[in-house]
This record gives sequence, C-alpha cells and structure tokens, in this order.
Amino acid sequence: MNVKSKEKQENSAVELVIEVGAEEFEAAVDKVYRKNRKNISVPGFRKGHAPRKIIEGMYGSGVFYEDAIDELYPAAYAQAVEQEGLDPVAYPKVEVVEAGKNGFTFKALVTVRPEYKIGTYKGLSASKEEVKITDEDVENELKPYIQRATRLVNVEREAKEGDTVLIDFEGFDNGVPFEGGKGENYALELGSHSFIPGFEEGVVGLKPGDEKDLDVTFPEDYTPELAGKPVVFKIKVHEVKEPQPPVLDDEFAKDVSDFDTLEEFKKDLGEKLKERREHAAEHAFEDAVMDALIENLEVELPQAMVDFRADQVIQDYAERFERQGIPFQQYLQMTGQTLESMREQGRGAAERQIKYEMALDAVAAAENMTVTDEELEAEYKSMAEQYSMEVDQVKAAAPADDVKTTLLRRKALELVKAEAKAEKPKKTAAKKAEKTEEGEAPAEEAPKKRATRSRKGTPTPAETASEQE
Repeated sequence: MNVKSKEKQENSAVELVIEVGAEEFEAAVDKVYRKNRKNISVPGFRKGHAPRKIIEGMYGSGVFYEDAIDELYPAAYAQAVEQEGLDPVAYPKVEVVEAGKNGFTFKALVTVRPEYKIGTYKGLSASKEEVKITDEDVENELKPYIQRATRLVNVEREAKEGDTVLIDFEGFDNGVPFEGGKGENYALELGSHSFIPGFEEGVVGLKPGDEKDLDVTFPEDYTPELAGKPVVFKIKVHEVKEPQPPVLDDEFAKDVSDFDTLEEFKKDLGEKLKERREHAAEHAFEDAVMDALIENLEVELPQAMVDFRADQVIQDYAERFERQGIPFQQYLQMTGQTLESMREQGRGAAERQIKYEMALDAVAAAENMTVTDEELEAEYKSMAEQYSMEVDQVKAAAPADDVKTTLLRRKALELVKAEAKAEKPKKTAAKKAEKTEEGEAPAEEAPKKRATRSRKGTPTPAETASEQE
C-alpha cells in the first residue's frame, strides 16, 4: 500500500489517493478466482475446473477485479489512515481510479474530526429547581397505597358514580344482537368512562336485581358498522359495590409498608419523593449547564459526521429490538417510519451528543486532566460489578483508551458543574415543574392508570369486558 497523495478538502474532509501494488493485487485476484471458480461453467471443462486464463478469456481480463478490490481496499484504507495520522469520524467515500496488471488505485474522501475550541467554561449560569416537599405532596404519595387497600363492599341501594356494578348486558341493533355487544358478570366502575357515552350514566340509579333497556347512540367517529347508530342495551344488575377506603392509622402503615407507625411511613414517603425530585433537579441542572457549555463551543460539524452518529443510534435501536425478537423492519412498519425518517429525527440528538463530547474533551485538555492507573483500575472494577463480569472480561471488551476518555469527560463535567452558578428558574418554568411533580407517583409502586382511547377507538362494552378478563 502506498499513499500517492493527500489533499485537504472542504467540510473537514481529506482526499487520499491510495495505491495497491501489482503483487498484492495479483494475489487477491487469484484468491477470488479460486473462491468463485466452482460456480463458473465453461464448455469443455468440468464445473469448477476451468483455468483462470480461460475464464478471463471468456469474460474479460478484469472479471475478478471488483471482488479483489473489495477484498483489499478496507485494509489498505485503514493502513493509509493510520499512516497519515487521520481521525475518521464517518465512513469514507471510495472511488476506484484504475485497476490492471500493475495493481489498482483508489480515492478515499475521509471526513475527519473538525477543529474546535471552547470558550468560557467556568462560572456558567443555569437554572436549578429548588426541591420542597409539602404535606400535600406526601398525601399524594399515599394515595396509591390507599387505592390498593380500598375494598369493594356490597350495598343494597341505588348505584352512584364511583360504585362498581356487576352486570349482564347485551346490545341490539333494530332488535338484532350485534357482535361485541354482550357481556356477563362484568364489573363496571361507574364514572370510569370505559364504555360509550350514555352507558354508565344509564346504569346510575339501578339497584341489585334491577333490569333496564338502555337507549344509547354510538359516536359518529366510531367503527363504521356502528358509527352513529341508536341501539338498545338490555342490562341486569347483580351487585352494587361501594369502595371502602382503609382507616389511615398505624395498622394501615403496618399492612402496606415495613413501618410500625403511619408517621414513620409518611416520613419515608416524603424522603423518597425528595430524593427523586433532587435527582431529577440535578439531572435537569446538568443538562442546562451542558447546554450553556455547548453554546461556547466553536465548531463546524461536517454533515457526514452527524449522519454517521445518527446511523449508529439507529443501529443500536435495531440491535435492541432484534434481541427482543422483533425484526427492525417490522418495527418500522408498525410505527409507520422509514430509515430516513428515523435518521432525520436522530440528527438533532446526534449533533448535540457530538458537541457534548467535544466540549468536555476541550475542557479536559484546557485543564490538563489525566487519568491515573489507579483510577483506571477502579473504573474497571466498578464496571465488572455493574455488569456481573470478571475484570479481565471487561478489559477485553472495553479498551483502556475508551475508558480513559470516559473518565476524563466525567472529570470535566464535574468541574464545569462545580464552577457553575445555579439560578432560580423563571416563574413559567417553575409552574410547569410543579404540574409535573403533582402528577408523580412512587416509582414502580403506583397502580397503572386505565388506558384511555379516542372515541373512534372506544371498544364496545363486550370488547372492554374481554380486555378486563
């Protein structure tokens, strides 16, 4: 391999003209011939036994050139890049210039890491939410536990909103039962809006043993078979149950937690909520600091670099779905996306990620940061514990240079955050944060909310019943 020329181009690109000698090329051509001759039929010879010269005489002297070039150019390109000290950040654009008995020559347009520098990185200002936990917050945290401990008790009275009724129902269109309109012993929570408009309202006021013909009309945007149609549901009520919440005392706390008193339980809920919110506030502050830092990064990113990073993200997605047994192409079809639309969506995130890394690298360089052997070894041990692997296995999978880069960026981030000034968020941002926090529930402990649908996708009563079962 020989680099004939090296020329800088626009947009952080370098054009290399690379030459592969006759001897190396001839060996590759012969290798390709031996690999493919078994598939070539030549009159007068047994299949797979035709001499190379005969095949070349029939199909041309360059019949094996393309495959031989494909065999050689990746290694030749890698050697040339290393020799010239380039730092590629995207796939190269390759063009064959000539190929023959004397070897072959190709051009490689290499996108390299652009030059960049960081401006101010100390004393950056970013908003940070002040975390406060109120008594109301704690009460909201308590609600899921109360809901789970609430019992449904049979009552002999008229049903009202909030009750759960056990009913049989069957729907008729002009006296004819329609598909999906029947259910037996179905537990319906009145006020849940899980049935079509008018159905649950029509059950309110009924007592155990009551029967009723309920006239309702399906919404106009419902399924074509029933959209806008007036129908009759025959309903029979078997039971009416009202929710009976638990008494909030120490016994309740013992039943739903590991604490002996309600006061201790509430204190723990408040502390955990505060910890979650502080964690979220810290992450939001970190993101805001990095946004400010990136604003001070001077760089012109080549589009090829951004596209390459976006493609890497897509590849990670694809591998994740494949591991779950979902072909990536199937996922795209299910979500109505294409590779290009995903790439377009991912370009913004890819650009920010690249700038994020460059900004931290620039800070680390400006501060002359280093990673000691002890720090590197400690990181390997930490990674081994995290992934339940042996340290030697982690070292084999994660090159030391990559781990050092991660540690340097971590140090740079810690420095930038430590030097940053935390400001109170603007009122609008604070109100938005409060709304988000008010809707929080304990992680992995809150009950799942009932799925909501547009009316067009609202199930018929029996469809809803089958989903509940």
